[in-house]
Amino acid sequence: MHDQGRVHDAEQLYQTVLMADDRHFPTLCRFGLLRLQQHRFADAEQLFRRALKVDKRSADVHQFLGSALVGLERLTEAVRSYEKAIAIRPEYAEAHNNRGYALQVLGRLEEAMKEYQKALSIHPHYPEAHNNLGNVLHLLDRSEQAIRQYETALKIKPDYAEAYWNLGAALRAVGRFEEAIPQYEKAIAIRPNYHQAYNSLGNTLRGLGRLEEAIAQYEKAVSIEQTYVEARINHGDVLVALGDDEAAIAVYDRALAIRPNDTDVLTKKGDALFRLRRDAEALASFDAALAVDPDHDLAFDGMARCVIKTCNWSRLTTLWQEVPSRVARGRLFGAFDFLGYSSDPGLQLACAQRYIHHQIPVRLRPLWTGRIWRNRKIKIGYVATGFNKHPAAYLTAHLIEIHDRSRFEVLGVSVGPDDQSAIRTRLISAFDQFQDARGRSDRDVASALNEMQIDILVDRSGYITDSRPAIFAARPAPIQVNYLGFPGTLGASFYDYILADKTVLPFDRQPFYTEKIVHLPDTYQVNDRKRPIAERTPTREEAGLPATGFVFCCFNNCYKITPPLFDVWMRLLDRVEGSVLWLLSDRTTAKTNLRREAAARGIDPARIVFAPGAPLDEHLARHRLADLFLDTLPYNAHTTASDALWVGLPVVTCCGQSFAGRVATSLLQAIGMPDLVTHDLETYERLALRIASDPFILQDLRDRLRRNRLSSPLFDTDRYRRHIEAAYLRMWERWQRGEAPTSFSVEPQACVSD
Repeated sequence: MHDQGRVHDAEQLYQTVLMADDRHFPTLCRFGLLRLQQHRFADAEQLFRRALKVDKRSADVHQFLGSALVGLERLTEAVRSYEKAIAIRPEYAEAHNNRGYALQVLGRLEEAMKEYQKALSIHPHYPEAHNNLGNVLHLLDRSEQAIRQYETALKIKPDYAEAYWNLGAALRAVGRFEEAIPQYEKAIAIRPNYHQAYNSLGNTLRGLGRLEEAIAQYEKAVSIEQTYVEARINHGDVLVALGDDEAAIAVYDRALAIRPNDTDVLTKKGDALFRLRRDAEALASFDAALAVDPDHDLAFDGMARCVIKTCNWSRLTTLWQEVPSRVARGRLFGAFDFLGYSSDPGLQLACAQRYIHHQIPVRLRPLWTGRIWRNRKIKIGYVATGFNKHPAAYLTAHLIEIHDRSRFEVLGVSVGPDDQSAIRTRLISAFDQFQDARGRSDRDVASALNEMQIDILVDRSGYITDSRPAIFAARPAPIQVNYLGFPGTLGASFYDYILADKTVLPFDRQPFYTEKIVHLPDTYQVNDRKRPIAERTPTREEAGLPATGFVFCCFNNCYKITPPLFDVWMRLLDRVEGSVLWLLSDRTTAKTNLRREAAARGIDPARIVFAPGAPLDEHLARHRLADLFLDTLPYNAHTTASDALWVGLPVVTCCGQSFAGRVATSLLQAIGMPDLVTHDLETYERLALRIASDPFILQDLRDRLRRNRLSSPLFDTDRYRRHIEAAYLRMWERWQRGEAPTSFSVEPQACVSD
């Protein structure tokens, strides 16, 4: 009856036998196996232990007991049970295989592999052992070898659904997404209710950018198993990728109804709420996750990001020490977020290295393996999330347009959203080729770039939102460059160079950078001298500013504002009668908190004015209403400093310790205004106060900016173009000679105006 699947009848008969003879060995064994099949592991354990009291030399019972202990997650005891079985019967292939599984779950992978290999030496045609050996090889990042083991298992046992599922996972791990799909489909054909296979198929389709199809697979998985939280999470993640955070939150909530304390789901929900500017709810979700697991890295990162971006300084006080301390202890933290918390170069490197290892834990097979080719023109590929209304797009558009097409062919690869904006249209026209890669897998994009024989691949995004470092991890090009999008090291072995200048990144910082440092003359940051400024300047009333009084301005992101800097700003407002501070923020929470902090320092909150969003030309025009731009520290103004200087608004900065904190210094030097650079907050405050108190000094600064605007290197895009092309050419020449990347400086060239 048991063999025929008549479980209830078999159970009653086993119990009848044991009532008559509670030491009946065959029944104890068979009844224990039935309980194993029912996943009633505690009952199975008791039955097998009773059997061993009858015959402690039974290798089979020791082996069965091991399986019950695995089910109870008592893995160390299970290993001992399998060892007893093997001691009694050394050539017991199944016991070796199962001991290997217990060791694998314990994380003792090398030992597990030896057990699987021993099982196969005894029984070469043992499909489960081939499958398990494949699993441990996959866990050891040896997925190519794992694939061969799964294929062998399937030759022996063609209807082995789990092996098809595992084969799909291994193929996906090595970037062979298209080949993985039919493996999952075969697993499902064998076992139509295989909800895990539907989920994995969804993940594969998602990796290929086929997001709507992925959602359909997740929904099938959930329809089979309503409590399958993993598929619900993946469904929510795809909705996030589609930009529908509201729908994603609803899916995450359904997952939390099943597992209320799931820290991963609470964190993902917090991220979605934060993107929707529902800051208080987001912080509550992160805090709920941390209450369950204080060491949850992503929840901590989300909480710290929420705190700094909303200017929640009551909580920020402890985070200034806690965030660097966690990174120093080897914890994961967002590499971009960390730039706002620490200027320590060693910690920035450690943070970036751990971050990219988390993002890409498996070392991908490189597409470029050392071959040297020679194209008719040097092919440069720019990969970016921000080929849209993004600050870097406005900075680089003119450069892309004027690249020397007699020597270079220029490709754009967009991995961010298409916002149908005018700047995106301009960029598409500027490139020789433009590809929208959002719907394609990282490996597919990388393979296409490699087939095109791109010489120099430039990552213009680094680790900002929507970036795709896995494209670079596949090493499609012989030369790969970190440029503009991330003011620091990316901490990855697959980037060869970082474009910088002697101010933002001196050569003595090389030990803290995995990329070789390349110095451009003047400044590393390109600028577009064609950026239009609206002719009409709004009135002060239209901008929400008082009719009279000095206007201090800072259009940096609010997360760059720190309490010590804000103290300086409030003292300036106190000492400059009738002055206001003009800021930019799209977060109501940040506005509320900053006004409260002003009041706490004795300043009328009404003296802080927030500018709403505006089209770029209008935003630039309203700079004319400001008198002085006050920079932030430890994270400077970058594009925002260029905006101010382009309009003729003086910028006072304090030179920091890290790349991110030295950019404004670089820009001011390049426009011939080094006297606006300070090196401590006391001097910064004195200089800002002197300018605000003396209209003649302010007018002199404005006059100098007006004269320098088009005569200095900062806004000479063609001069910059020649410098960056010289850098690209030197990188290319080293590769052509078979030489390794090295740090170098580009010699300055004479300034040539348009």
